[in-house]
Amino acid sequence: MQKKLNIGLLIVIFILLAVPFVVPNSFYLDLAIRMAINAMIVLGLNLLIGFAGQISLGHAGFLGIGAYASAVLPTHFGWHPLLAMLGGCVITGILAALVARPIFKLKGHYLAMATLGLGIIINITLRNEAQWTGGPDGMPVPPMSLFGTEIYSDKTWYWIVAALLVIAVWASQNLIDSPFGRALRALHGSEVASQVVGVNVVRYKVSIFVLSAVFASLMGSITAHYIGFVSPNFADFFHSIELVTMVVVGGMASVFGSLVGAVLLTALPQALTSFEGWETVVFGAILMGFMIFLPKGIVPTLAAKFGKGE
Repeated sequence: MQKKLNIGLLIVIFILLAVPFVVPNSFYLDLAIRMAINAMIVLGLNLLIGFAGQISLGHAGFLGIGAYASAVLPTHFGWHPLLAMLGGCVITGILAALVARPIFKLKGHYLAMATLGLGIIINITLRNEAQWTGGPDGMPVPPMSLFGTEIYSDKTWYWIVAALLVIAVWASQNLIDSPFGRALRALHGSEVASQVVGVNVVRYKVSIFVLSAVFASLMGSITAHYIGFVSPNFADFFHSIELVTMVVVGGMASVFGSLVGAVLLTALPQALTSFEGWETVVFGAILMGFMIFLPKGIVPTLAAKFGKGE
């Protein structure tokens, strides 16, 4: 298992190293950066949904907290961007820990509705606190600064997110193979059986929810600094659904499925622009096709078909 996973990680590293030398222009480099950012968000979300079996329909709210922390704290309070990014992760982690215990007393569609409500509350707060957030119009984000140098170059940003993606994949693999990861898989299989063998169900649910939320917050900050602007759309319901769709299409409980789902669904809208007004219809039809013919997601279904476990 570990050998196969390491080979997969090497393939990811090779692809990331090759991308800047094969993309024809800055548009495709920008697309690659967005793919990598989405892949890291989906990795964290897949740990929650795919491995622990806990649904979240409001995850974009945590993304929005991180993004706005990197905008509000430097703009209004003079914080360094790195400190603001850390502050966003801490705020997100505390919020996630506070709401996780009452939320995870629920199951099934009740849990889904509770997480959806949390995301909507965050989105409404960002829209209404206009004196701090700029309201529905959003606000600019100060540039990221490292060692006294401000980062503007797309190539520099690419290498930053590529390095973070490699770390995220490696960390996810090791987490899944750890006792913590085995407890998550047991939790997904049966909460009652997990309790019988000594797994603290509540603690593991809260821990993975907080970890996944902090993943999203960190990537929200990275996205905000890269784009240079934030708006409440970062935290809206449709963005949450898009992230969940990436998890499902790529493959739940699959590290590399997270990458495939993020890459595919980030690139697909760009590939469908030639349909001029029918993009959404074609996009929906493609997603239906994936779910009909690849019901477990792309990577797990193909792995099962060719007789190879991930």
